[in-house]
Amino acid sequence: MTAEKPQRWAVPFLSTLFAMLTLQMSSLGFSPLLPAIQKDFGASYSQIGLFTGLYGIVALAFSYPAGVLAKRFGEKVVLSAGLCIVATGLFGLSLAPNFALGLSGRLLWLIGYRLAFVCVMTAIAITAPPLLRGSSMGVLGATSALASVIGAPFGSTIGGTLGWRGGIAAFAAMAVAGALQFWLLYRSTEGPVEVAPGHGAGIGRLGGRPAYRIPMAWALALLLGCCNVGGFSSTFFVPAALRAKFGLNAQGAAYVISTAYMAGIVANLVCGYLIDRFNRWLIMGAMMALTIVSALALTSSNLMVFRIAVTLLVALGLAATNQIYGIAGDVLAGRDAGPVIGIVSLGAGVFGYVGPQMLGVLRDWSGGFNAGWYFLAFGATVTLVEIVVLHRSARSIRNVKIGGAAASTNAF
Repeated sequence: MTAEKPQRWAVPFLSTLFAMLTLQMSSLGFSPLLPAIQKDFGASYSQIGLFTGLYGIVALAFSYPAGVLAKRFGEKVVLSAGLCIVATGLFGLSLAPNFALGLSGRLLWLIGYRLAFVCVMTAIAITAPPLLRGSSMGVLGATSALASVIGAPFGSTIGGTLGWRGGIAAFAAMAVAGALQFWLLYRSTEGPVEVAPGHGAGIGRLGGRPAYRIPMAWALALLLGCCNVGGFSSTFFVPAALRAKFGLNAQGAAYVISTAYMAGIVANLVCGYLIDRFNRWLIMGAMMALTIVSALALTSSNLMVFRIAVTLLVALGLAATNQIYGIAGDVLAGRDAGPVIGIVSLGAGVFGYVGPQMLGVLRDWSGGFNAGWYFLAFGATVTLVEIVVLHRSARSIRNVKIGGAAASTNAF
């Protein structure tokens, strides 16, 4: 599979992107409908916390099994089935007469989401040319951010006409469309492994070893969790911080967050382009250095500085996350990457729960938000240190493989 033969990978790649778009639209896009859901079900805030926080629990339980299923049955079957499960869960939620049944629909939705998400990453790892791996992951990340930008107005507009149940059903219909087109258009391009210079060779393809016995997979899980804990967690607390520090209402906060996700589209494309042309670890390190500065800048009392900091924190977190999945695709070849990506995805589940929880605890303990922002800066610092360690480790492996010769400019 090479960049000179785009007809072999362009159609399955685009099909995977559309599947990701339909998957992600409901993931965050349903949030404007949440108050109406709570009111209709008569749910408490604790119940709504369970309803939303179920994401992290399901991610922990199903990330690795999703990767194993992708390897066993193929990413096409499992991703299509995952989107169908998402649609079933969403339709169930739209028809649920009470909170218990609504929660059951949400659980089914999230199980399907996790199966489909891991398979999206596996499909990109298989179809994207190695020489364009960074750019491919950047385009995927931009698609995910775009889905978040258009998902909320899509659901809320339909919800304004047909009620929240109509909005949820519309998300289900999009998931069905995504599954159908993926089943019809996707063809695996898996073939002989071609390693991009300085990319897969730096990690090594450890064929024959179970993914859970590969230390790099667990290291990348930690890296993934830490790199986006700031961008993910801050979105839940930025509205409250903007109201408390600057007197902005919900609309003002929504503008800040939507701007950040739109910047995420640009950040994914730019970072993917740079990673394909320069040392990927150095680019990742620079991204984390900017993330540290952005987290610390959240303590500023200047509104413009705060807005820029939020934008950078979210955008860089989104871009870094997708590039780490790209690195995971280099650990093992082809469908063997599925279980590795499943393990790496565990980091999103763990820190998707720990991050917001810690910000909440620190807010209650300190009476302000600055302690939480310092925590996010600490998480980015841990990420930067791990990037340095992995860079040196991967470079050492590469030097051993080439007889101790100096690595190329684009090497790990």
